[in-house]
Amino acid sequence: MSEQRKTPGRIRGTGTRRKKPTGRHRAKVVAAWTVAGVVVVGGAGLGYAYVTLDGNLSSVDIDAKLGTDRPDDVDDGSQDILVLGSDSRSGDNGEYGTDEGGARSDTAMVVHVDKGHKSASVVSIPRDTLVERPACESDTTGEAVPAAHRAMFNTAYEVGGPACAVKTVESLSGIRMDHYVEVDFTGFKKLIDELGGVEITTNTAINDSKSHLDLEPGTHTLDGEESLGLVRTRKSVGDGSDLGRIQLQQAFIKALIKQAKSVGIFSSPQKLFGLADAATKALTTDSGLGSVKKLTGFANGLKGLGAENVHMVTLPVEYDPADPNRVLPQEEAGKQVWAALKQDRPIPASATEKSAGDKGEAGQVVR
Repeated sequence: MSEQRKTPGRIRGTGTRRKKPTGRHRAKVVAAWTVAGVVVVGGAGLGYAYVTLDGNLSSVDIDAKLGTDRPDDVDDGSQDILVLGSDSRSGDNGEYGTDEGGARSDTAMVVHVDKGHKSASVVSIPRDTLVERPACESDTTGEAVPAAHRAMFNTAYEVGGPACAVKTVESLSGIRMDHYVEVDFTGFKKLIDELGGVEITTNTAINDSKSHLDLEPGTHTLDGEESLGLVRTRKSVGDGSDLGRIQLQQAFIKALIKQAKSVGIFSSPQKLFGLADAATKALTTDSGLGSVKKLTGFANGLKGLGAENVHMVTLPVEYDPADPNRVLPQEEAGKQVWAALKQDRPIPASATEKSAGDKGEAGQVVR
């Protein structure tokens, strides 16, 4: 849809639209929700800093790369956003290790905002899920990358970048992604620090040698480094699996949304700019969100959302009989999840009750 035909206050990517109906560590994803909260609270107050903040943003033209061979784009007011984090250790992220080959999308969440923008459903896709990866194009060489059977989900980003990750999610779900958001380690830390930290309560002690986090049971205000450690924690919670880490992150995101909405930034232009500067430096988006004006318009549509309005689940999966370190989508249960999003209704509890992703104790560690 051309810029002139866009619905007021609603930012969508370019490309073919459908007719109106008869829309290695997971730290980065939580920053996307903070960005939404920060920009919403700031609203039009960001205008004075548009030029500076625009220069911070990076964007990718997903629509141009994927063309028209995609699911239909419903224009009913709902939004579907792929929130992604890669495990790149380039630049300032090098302190968290070195790249082993290409970067992979170790964080993936499909965020569905309902057409009234009063509630949202979030579906986490485990990085080790074996999927049918569609044919893509390398974002570095431009060469064709063939489709793959039983490919780990996070390899889509590795071989084809953001566009291939979006194409894989759309193939898996049958839902067109309206937007794409990617956040990095360093940006995440700075954003949490600008927010003044995030308050969480741990029900049990966390001592994780890999994420370097050591917390006693009780209430804590975590700074950026500690928050990053929390959402990277895996070995010391639940059964030590990546599925457990997703549960831990989902609990943290709820606390993060609450914190972002409670920060009083109107009283401090300096704090507003600091938050907006950190947020925009942390992000890579699709071109439909590739400016502060567009990002602000999008985020303003989310200002009615609070932590209590966000329902988070993990894509229904089961352990692969051939490899316990991999998981397989539960086909019928997955259909229930994606159908709920397509029909703009809540995900039924029955869809995840037999999933390995919603079992375990990790989700009870943080509240």
